[in-house]
Amino acid sequence: MASGSNSLMWFRKGLRIHDNPALEYAAKNSSHVYPVFVIDPHYMKPDPTAFSPGSKFAGLNRIRFLLESLTDLDCSLKKISSRLLVLHGDPGDVVIRCLKEWDIKKLCFEYDTDPYYQALDRKVKNYALDSGVEIFSPVSHTLFNPAEIIQKNGGKPPMNCQLILKIAGEPHWLSSSLSTTVPTLPPVGDVGSCEISEVPTVKQLGYEDNQEDETPIFKGGESEALRRLRESINDKEWVAKFEKPNGDPSAFLKPATTMLSPYLKFGCLSSRYFYQCLKEIEKEVKHHTLPPVSLSGQLLWRDFFYTVGFGTVNFDRMRNNAICRQIPWNNDDELLAAWRDARTGFPWIDAIMVQLRKWGWIHHLARHSVACFLTRGDLFVHWEKGRDVFERLLVDSDWAINNGNWLWLSCSAFFYQYHRIYSPITFGKKYDPTGAYIRHFLPVLKDMPKEYIYEPWTAPLSIQTKANCIIGKDYPKPIISHEIASKECKNKIAAAYKLYKTNNGQVSDEDLQKLRRQMVDNLDHNQGTGSRRLKQQKLI
Repeated sequence: MASGSNSLMWFRKGLRIHDNPALEYAAKNSSHVYPVFVIDPHYMKPDPTAFSPGSKFAGLNRIRFLLESLTDLDCSLKKISSRLLVLHGDPGDVVIRCLKEWDIKKLCFEYDTDPYYQALDRKVKNYALDSGVEIFSPVSHTLFNPAEIIQKNGGKPPMNCQLILKIAGEPHWLSSSLSTTVPTLPPVGDVGSCEISEVPTVKQLGYEDNQEDETPIFKGGESEALRRLRESINDKEWVAKFEKPNGDPSAFLKPATTMLSPYLKFGCLSSRYFYQCLKEIEKEVKHHTLPPVSLSGQLLWRDFFYTVGFGTVNFDRMRNNAICRQIPWNNDDELLAAWRDARTGFPWIDAIMVQLRKWGWIHHLARHSVACFLTRGDLFVHWEKGRDVFERLLVDSDWAINNGNWLWLSCSAFFYQYHRIYSPITFGKKYDPTGAYIRHFLPVLKDMPKEYIYEPWTAPLSIQTKANCIIGKDYPKPIISHEIASKECKNKIAAAYKLYKTNNGQVSDEDLQKLRRQMVDNLDHNQGTGSRRLKQQKLI
């Protein structure tokens, strides 16, 4: 490539200046660098038919976070003599047009393992290669290259987190000095006839910007990511003692995690830089937790799900997914809607779902609670349905991690101790016996005595009246009997596991349909047990 030619830096994730190898390479020996972000209607176009404000694929919380991140990136670029060029349309078509219009000789973008971007990248790469454009697409969104991990593991992704370090060792860049600043960039060249805009507002995209009654807890962008990182790692003892299974899911005034996940999802914070900071603290503090439960271990979990997702065909569905147990989940849209809309009658579950909708974030143990309740614990609704709700509402929703966790929590893959169920009553109570979390997110129950806050349907009518909350009127009755439902869910999972084992993992649609019919017959035999609501589920 001739020195002094034009480069295009295509931002997708990786919305940052620090530790951005693609941006650094774009600047080398270039006369002009065009930093581009394409507003993709596939992701951003409003969907009036969705159950909450947002597009078909993302809720408004996440769209707002992305726009804030782009505004911050534009400000950072302007400080180094550049700017963000925002275009609209199909990203593949738009980038190909830019390559032509601006006489680009070098195309740089961060490698992405998501299936949508894999297909998009093939389209753009094919054109670039045919046109003699150099392509530089480094792996910098994860600690390791998922393809290399799979290759070193004999062509298959490792099926537990601990194997990642065993296979790869420490990352090769760990002892290097990652770039945290870029002094300056070559200027943006002539944009020709391409329509360039500023970062749009949510209103300009066609949304009503109705802020919730609570101020959003996340502000998008690299600047905020680095501020939060500094704040998190400033307490070295806290970092050293962090242990993933511990933590209070009911803590909302000061959540018991770093809350950096949205910034990692969009690449506002480099996972490599974060990991490097954590390893430095581990060197300083003699006694610290270790992977997989340590903070550095959480980044390894992230790489684990990225690697398995990248190496597994149909990772995001049950059928034709080689690692997923075939289970005859029901498709009861009424139960799904009650769970999604915080109408289950179980205050712990409903409070979590209200927090999810308002904040776009919930503690990982809260995610465990509601995912278990929807799937193998109580409602036996398909994990793909819950995955779609999380995909929409979570600011930090990430294709590989979201699918991986739903596979895990539904006991469809990775984790198979299906008898270990999160109680929708006692689990939250052990962290928050007075119900402060429930009172905050379900104000209808704010005056309910603590003795009844987790099971308000058991309160005498006089107590309900005094608390200004009549169960069945002001707050719903439980949609299910947890005691009965959890037992029946265990029986169903056990039957599905047995079928899976008997058939050596080969379970057809016909096998699942037959098992569904058997489950209905079993429910018919149990009419006297009080499982009438379960019997109504759409199992066939």
